[in-house]
Amino acid sequence: MELKVLNKEGKETGRSVTLPGDIFGIEPNDHAIYLDVKQFMANHRQGTHKSKDRSEINKSTRKLFRQKGTGGARHGSIKAGTYVGGGRIHGPRPRDYSFKLNKKLKRLARFSALAYKAKGNYITVLEDIQMEAPRTADFTRMLGNLGLNGRRTLFVTPALNRNVYLSGRNIPNNRVMNASDINTYEIMKANNLILTESAVKAISETFNKD
Repeated sequence: MELKVLNKEGKETGRSVTLPGDIFGIEPNDHAIYLDVKQFMANHRQGTHKSKDRSEINKSTRKLFRQKGTGGARHGSIKAGTYVGGGRIHGPRPRDYSFKLNKKLKRLARFSALAYKAKGNYITVLEDIQMEAPRTADFTRMLGNLGLNGRRTLFVTPALNRNVYLSGRNIPNNRVMNASDINTYEIMKANNLILTESAVKAISETFNKD
């Protein structure tokens, strides 16, 4: 798939890049995407939820009333979960929600997400840019020139570019990431991908190493 390279003004530079077919041209695997996104979200869960059971409640331990003869149900402790202020029955306990996935499956999921963006024409290739200083206004203007203002965008650079990162991080619905750090969740979350020329090559080199 061949895309024209645009400059910061949104105009064609006369150059074009070819997206690697083994990454952007595959048949997407929906289940791989589902598993990778599920793992991403599960790994971000703290798992610190907890409630007290009856053994942790600080209340009297005396028997409430005699066992027989009252005409009511038998009760031995006011800490039971059936009483207001008693312990929680089968309440949440701290746990680890993370789980592992096969490396090849995760790579397939990323490729599938990129393929979906390529098929929908949601990828814009931008010439490599440099900023002398962090300026959010310049970054916002560039998005406007590309016709992507107000869209949820993922801006991908080949490596950490501090000024570009600082310029784009405060813009709502925009995320700036290195090519080696992009993941299925962020790709699918974005409406549009903005790849710099060097980022296209970096993506190919990063994910085809294995």
